[in-house]
Amino acid sequence: MVAALVAALIVTSTAAPAAHTVPADVTIHAFVRPEGRRLRLLVRAPLGAMLDAEHPTRGPGYLDLARADASLRDAAMVWLAPDVALFEDDVRLADPRIVAARVSLPSDASFTSYEEALAHLTGPPLPADTNLYWNQGMLDVLFEYPIQSDRSRFSIRVGLARLGLQVTTVLRFLPPGGAIRAFEFRGDPGLVRLDPRWHQAAFRFVELGFFHILDGTDHLLFLLCLVIPFRRVRSLVVVVTAFTVAHSMTLIASAFDLAPDALWFPPLVEALIALSIVYMALENIVGVKLQRRWVIAFAFGLVHGFGFSFALRQTMQFAGSHLLTSLFSFNVGVELGQLLVLVLLIPALEIVFRFVVAERMGTIILSAFVVHTGWHWMVERVDRLRQYRFEWPALDAALLAGAMRWLMLIVIVAGLAWLAFVVRRRPAARRAEGEAAAVAEE
Repeated sequence: MVAALVAALIVTSTAAPAAHTVPADVTIHAFVRPEGRRLRLLVRAPLGAMLDAEHPTRGPGYLDLARADASLRDAAMVWLAPDVALFEDDVRLADPRIVAARVSLPSDASFTSYEEALAHLTGPPLPADTNLYWNQGMLDVLFEYPIQSDRSRFSIRVGLARLGLQVTTVLRFLPPGGAIRAFEFRGDPGLVRLDPRWHQAAFRFVELGFFHILDGTDHLLFLLCLVIPFRRVRSLVVVVTAFTVAHSMTLIASAFDLAPDALWFPPLVEALIALSIVYMALENIVGVKLQRRWVIAFAFGLVHGFGFSFALRQTMQFAGSHLLTSLFSFNVGVELGQLLVLVLLIPALEIVFRFVVAERMGTIILSAFVVHTGWHWMVERVDRLRQYRFEWPALDAALLAGAMRWLMLIVIVAGLAWLAFVVRRRPAARRAEGEAAAVAEE
């Protein structure tokens, strides 16, 4: 009896956690298509991710497909329907009805297109004698929602994060008479507007840009390096404006696929961003002049713009047809974040340099801390960059076209820099002429 009890405890302790282990990676596929007065939602999810669902089995644990229809519908209503909310013109749609629920083999490829997925769900199910363990199959469900018109504006909130430790949702929206819009996001992205208006896209990207600059420690340290030696608004305007114009140009260029798409390019940019922090901090230590600081800020702003573009790669899918509006709004959000940082940093540095430490010594100490942090980042990112192999691109028409586009961009950048230089020299020249005239009169 003791031996039997010990054996039972061992089996229970090893089998129970395995039965309730949350999957590490789960991918959900979905199609959304409004048609007339109804909206169809087709969803495919791993049946094994629905841990507490009970399904009839046969033999060694095969899913009893002949008796599984009711349990499949229950699983869909418990695990999928409550966590997917659809909205028509910002009004949540009523609960859906399940038109069909099917079990598919993991190798089934019917969800590659909407037509194939719909034909699969409305067609015959798997043969009842198919040997398939319940936790190895895919649950395919066709939901229908009543709507007022298929020309309405639709939104969706997908909260299926409980299905796995990392849940990726691949969603495709098929508006009537329009191009397919593809979305891919992880976890719960909040409310996703499938066909946003321009002001909705603008608000979303202003928010994204604002919080991106606040979350980016490297960008914040770069701003700190800009502010430390020049805490007057008049001095900072030129430097911050040069940085803003530069990163806006490379951000827009990247959005229009003018940036290199090689694997080594993102780690190269990250390493250069760390280098920019180290350089600016060292320049603060040895001494800096405003006449050249704006040029350096402009040059490094081009690099930081590529860094901003990496954050936009996964979010441009939410722009809908408003690409330029979204880019401009993201830039506005970045500038608002920078403005908030400057508003907080300038008074804080004034207090520190007035009551805590002398300005020159404080500049050296703060810049030394920044150099230490930036140096470690640069070493780590250079080591990561070395893992990639650089290959010269093939000399073809595409390369020449890209080179021409970049040449045009460089000419524009040089023209803007020259214009800024001329504008800045005119007041100085006028002051020099006035001083010379005053001396001559004396």
